[in-house]
Amino acid sequence: MLLQLLDYLGVAVFAVTGGIMASRKQLDIIAFLFFATLTGIGGGTLRDLLLGVPVFWVVNETYLVVCLIVSVLVWFFANKIEKLSKPLRWADAVGISAYSVMGAAKAISVGDAVLVAVLMGVATATFGGVLRDTIAGEPSSIVKSEIYVSAAFAGAGSYVLLTVVGVVPWAAAVLAGGIAFVLRGGAIHFGWTLPGYGQSKAQ
Repeated sequence: MLLQLLDYLGVAVFAVTGGIMASRKQLDIIAFLFFATLTGIGGGTLRDLLLGVPVFWVVNETYLVVCLIVSVLVWFFANKIEKLSKPLRWADAVGISAYSVMGAAKAISVGDAVLVAVLMGVATATFGGVLRDTIAGEPSSIVKSEIYVSAAFAGAGSYVLLTVVGVVPWAAAVLAGGIAFVLRGGAIHFGWTLPGYGQSKAQ
């Protein structure tokens, strides 16, 4: 039940980031729906295609309904959302936390190896945002030398490790999602980064 809620949460929050991007570009309502849906289901779609399982939103259209509702809400309340501190980045942080766990959990559920599960968690958590930024013509957080992919990796890796050592899935999901959120949140609020190539040589 918790993993299902995390899945819906991941889709909804990523859909919010897509809607915010559309509002910043001053696009129409159809573009809001496009960006919200693309961002919301993009990572999970890639995951399911790579795993060779039925694509989740084809099996359960509730995910599409979630994206539709979110796009309409953001259309009406984007101005209020933008008054919050860094709304797109914080929403992205929540989405990464939820989806890194869900991607890894789904890979484990179909019997894939632990390394595959970690990579599926990373792909699920980051691909929708990459699509959103690429189509919008914005630089992705992946190329900004900040903690982004590494937060997804930490979340997925922690979930897989915790389940391997016998932690119950719901507890593993909470702990792993929390780790991913703290890392991504630290990057947003405190500017945490990992050393880039050549930085140590230049000093």
